[in-house]
Amino acid sequence: MTIDAMLALAAIAVTMTWTPGPNNVMLTASGATFGLARTFPHAMGVAFGFPVMLFLVAMGLGGLFETYPLIADVLSWVGFAAMLWFSWKIATARTDDAPSDHPTASRPLTLWQAAAFQWVNPKAWTFAVWITASYASGGDAIVAILVAALIFLCSGLGSSMAWTAFGAMIGRVLGNGTRMQVFNVAMAMLLLGSAVWLMLTR
Repeated sequence: MTIDAMLALAAIAVTMTWTPGPNNVMLTASGATFGLARTFPHAMGVAFGFPVMLFLVAMGLGGLFETYPLIADVLSWVGFAAMLWFSWKIATARTDDAPSDHPTASRPLTLWQAAAFQWVNPKAWTFAVWITASYASGGDAIVAILVAALIFLCSGLGSSMAWTAFGAMIGRVLGNGTRMQVFNVAMAMLLLGSAVWLMLTR
């Protein structure tokens, strides 16, 4: 992969990982509600989840979805349903200081849940298939996709932590109670809007 290609890919990675989207909205809301430390596994799941997905798609899963497009359609609708569910969970997240063993207490996503979400995230699929088609070709396809995955990992680590820290800062400003609940509802509506927009433009 040439330097020009890596720079272009880095620009794509920054565009994907730093701009508002389902992952960043969820990280911001989680950071505000649960704080930076508790949301850290969620952030790492996002940062590592997409590069792993990108590599696996490039290694052959992309062809499976081209052969059986119904699978991709089903995954898109599963992702849409998941984002609806996350919107509801964000909007109804507890904003008081209830003990963690409270039966209705909320908790942030785990590393594995956040990583698994990438597989039903329409935005992630769009970029994974496009990058695979653009860069994973020729005799050095494996090297190229490894470089691409590394670039996205570096950008994703920075953006995931930045959006989480941003949310945590907002959480400290808003405190608990009504203001935090209003913020969570706003984040839920933004996530819902992202889900609808992604489905309409897929």
